Amino acid sequence: MADAPCYMVANFHVHDAEKYRVYEKGFFPILKKHGGSFHTFDDNSETLEGDDGRTGRIVIFQFPSEEAARAWWADPDYQALSEHRRAGTDMKFLQLVHGLPPRD
Repeated sequence: MADAPCYMVANFHVHDAEKYRVYEKGFFPILKKHGGSFHTFDDNSETLEGDDGRTGRIVIFQFPSEEAARAWWADPDYQALSEHRRAGTDMKFLQLVHGLPPRD
């Protein structure tokens, strides 16, 4: 599915806002470098069915392909920046979700 978009869905709780702000400030340039786009975040999402094991913030962003998503994740600049997120949050999950390929 080389032509299919990939989405990243993250769930975490911010426990040190100052450290997390450092991450936020550097996040968008690296996201754009890899063709990514930010969709939304929500600190008060609601589970309508199933186990409500999530806590804190839900974030959704997109890349044009799985290759671009993995390049973003492996980017040394992102990995260095992500240390601020790791120091300022408790991550529940960061999931790569494959989108559907374009239809003719």
